[in-house]
Amino acid sequence: MITLELMNSSEFQEYLNSAIKSYAESNVQSGNWSEQESVSKAAEQYAQLLPDDEKTANNKLFTIRSDGKEVGMIWLALKPNNKGVIYDIKIREDYRGRGFGKQAMEEIEKVGREFGIRSIELHVFAHNPIARNLYEKLGYKETSIVMAKEI
Repeated sequence: MITLELMNSSEFQEYLNSAIKSYAESNVQSGNWSEQESVSKAAEQYAQLLPDDEKTANNKLFTIRSDGKEVGMIWLALKPNNKGVIYDIKIREDYRGRGFGKQAMEEIEKVGREFGIRSIELHVFAHNPIARNLYEKLGYKETSIVMAKEI
């Protein structure tokens, strides 16, 4: 059983530092950005999405806990027209494979309903089949697909 607790400022700073690096790496791996520009582009996008850090309006950043221990995080943004976006979910490496991701996704849907959200969307990199499989099992459907070919 997990709980979702709003992040405090030190948890947010720890998350932000690792998230920028991870997001930059994923965009390089996907061929979207060059390695040289990746960290600055990732930092710029996070600054735009979260100008007031964890206190940014209409954004809920949660620490995922199990038995009081931090096992991960999840970020839900509240959008117009009763929509939500999960911008990020991370389970710490030493806690993966134990169902915490699935539980967090189910809990964030409950949180979303409390805020009047009727649908939630998310982005998943194609090179992350474990996450794609989880989202499909939870009922998420592909709404668009971007394809690329090296030439």
